[in-house]
Amino acid sequence: MTKYRTLLLATIGFNFSFLIWFSFAPFTGPMAEEFGLSLAEIGILASAAIWLAPFGRILTGWLSDKFGAPTVFAIVLGYVGVFSMASAFAQSYAVFFVERLIVATAGITFVIGIQHVSEWFDEGELGTAEGIYAGVGNAGAAGGALVLPRVFGSNWNGPLFSTNWRAAFFYTGVIAIGLGVAYYLLGEAAKSDVKRQATKDSASFGDWVYTATRYGTVVLALAYVMTFGLELSMNGWLATYYREGFDTNNLVLASTFAATFSVAAGLLRPIGGYVSDRLARQRKNILPVFRGRYREQWTFLSLCFVVAAMLVMTVAGLSGELLLAVGAGFLVGMSCAFAEGAIFAQVPAMFPNSSGSVAGVVGGVGTVGGIVYPLVYSAPLLPNLHTGYAVVAVSMVPIVLLTAWVFQPRIAGVANDEGFVGGGSPDPASGDSD
Repeated sequence: MTKYRTLLLATIGFNFSFLIWFSFAPFTGPMAEEFGLSLAEIGILASAAIWLAPFGRILTGWLSDKFGAPTVFAIVLGYVGVFSMASAFAQSYAVFFVERLIVATAGITFVIGIQHVSEWFDEGELGTAEGIYAGVGNAGAAGGALVLPRVFGSNWNGPLFSTNWRAAFFYTGVIAIGLGVAYYLLGEAAKSDVKRQATKDSASFGDWVYTATRYGTVVLALAYVMTFGLELSMNGWLATYYREGFDTNNLVLASTFAATFSVAAGLLRPIGGYVSDRLARQRKNILPVFRGRYREQWTFLSLCFVVAAMLVMTVAGLSGELLLAVGAGFLVGMSCAFAEGAIFAQVPAMFPNSSGSVAGVVGGVGTVGGIVYPLVYSAPLLPNLHTGYAVVAVSMVPIVLLTAWVFQPRIAGVANDEGFVGGGSPDPASGDSD
């Protein structure tokens, strides 16, 4: 069936986008040596990988609604591939930095795929389908950490390049261009012309402002800061953390440890979406304080799990036991997966004809965590590399409290209609989160 082909195509495209997005992470050691980077500058590089994502995701979410996902996905993969290839030839750090900034916009493909999948699957299947798409797609970061340093080892001396990271950037760029062509040729924008037209008609600037300022959109976007933003920060930082924080000088080993987080954060994400779907279908309360708001109950619990897991990460690191810290990292990845799956089970269900625009806002704002958190991890004011996780955990508490306020039944019931700007839904098909 075409909807499963769409899910497969979107998942493959995003999986590779995630791989190329964080393809720099396994090679921070040799790049730092070649360009003379300090630990703090490595933290800035990890943060910089997210700088363009907020605006890029907001824009491409709207563009996907307006012009269809296959066209937008193909364009992004095409230019990302070109600049990835170009970065392999950079001789100055300034040029390299700018080129990798552009390559890092591969992460904006997330909202394109979210929109594409939502155009094909019914409301009762959205959480599971989006969870599979995003979960397997996010695991591309683990693929980068596990595959790239092994294929392009420190003794690499292949065609065109004698430097492993340059070869990795060049050849992943070639693959990205090929995937962009395939997506354009094989992808279909929506399951029907009626559905495509309804989505296209909702892609006005006024409708975007409306959906971007609803209570539901705002709180889910902030929740995504502390979940997906956290995941981004860990993907770009953990290889460095396990190497520097525990004197693990083996690049492949440190990248492998870091990949355990990415595996959990990616492959377990469908569980988060599935649980949300199941609770909504069965109308089952697991947190009576939000009685009747089934998806919201699961989302709130998973956000609390994220905060607790980050505190465990600091405790494990301070213990000095590397394997304990690796296990804690896996726990953090699991908490991110459950929460992200829950959040994006709610997004397309709340706004069925504006899923790209809303996903763009939630996904775009969510990436801010990936910019800020690496700067906290590597902050010179902290006593060691382990305490940054606890600092981040404390910063998440206000978001959890705001989420609890919005998820109250009296507010959650109108969270897709009421917001910070205006009132009254311009979208007659606007749905309920349950």
